[in-house]
Amino acid sequence: MNFVERRPFADPEVAARKIIEIAHGVEAAQDGRIHIEKINGPVPLSAQGHAAEYKAGLDRAIRNGWLWQHESGTYLRFTESGAMLFA
Repeated sequence: MNFVERRPFADPEVAARKIIEIAHGVEAAQDGRIHIEKINGPVPLSAQGHAAEYKAGLDRAIRNGWLWQHESGTYLRFTESGAMLFA
């Protein structure tokens, strides 16, 4: 008997792939910048994820080398390996 509902993005790897998918759908601004607010909203809201799952997924995507986050935290960019996921 299960008393706890399974969370679709409890696994950081799954959450990271969802973040990459959403970021790929966002039109980049100058120099390939993806403003963080463009993926902050869609991940927790449309994907039924929690903020902690979003943060773990974002950290995993950065650690995997798919995204690079500016030190200010205001924007992301796809790395070469991240861009190759959609090639």
